[in-house]
Amino acid sequence: MISEIVSSKGSAVFHCIRLHRGEDLLKSIKNVCKAKNIRCGAILSGVGCISKGKIRDASGVTIREINEDCEIASLNGTVSANRCHLHIALSKEDMSTIGGHLCEGCIINTTCEIIIEELPEIYIDVEDDPETGYDELIFKKAE
Repeated sequence: MISEIVSSKGSAVFHCIRLHRGEDLLKSIKNVCKAKNIRCGAILSGVGCISKGKIRDASGVTIREINEDCEIASLNGTVSANRCHLHIALSKEDMSTIGGHLCEGCIINTTCEIIIEELPEIYIDVEDDPETGYDELIFKKAE
């Protein structure tokens, strides 16, 4: 169950979202972006905790599972109904930190509060980049 408040200032729109225990962090963000037709946004703040997680390391291939309670120390990146690219840093109980590319499977433990700034004058598209071998995000001016 997502709790949400929407506010605007100038052309920017802010989505203030609270996730609850058991929700998948990335799936929830994607669902909000699709439901609100967010064409380009940025995570301004993301704090809370997870009971387990999945993050991809810098190899771009290996997904690591975290099977313990962790605090979300940082959550940032770009979001849209088209594609999300998010990185997360997690603080473990022993105060060590692990981080990487956010994957589906990060499950909220008690709560997570997220603020997304929507930029309605821009949209995110995806384009094949032969140099990286990935479909990469590109930013375009909205018409």
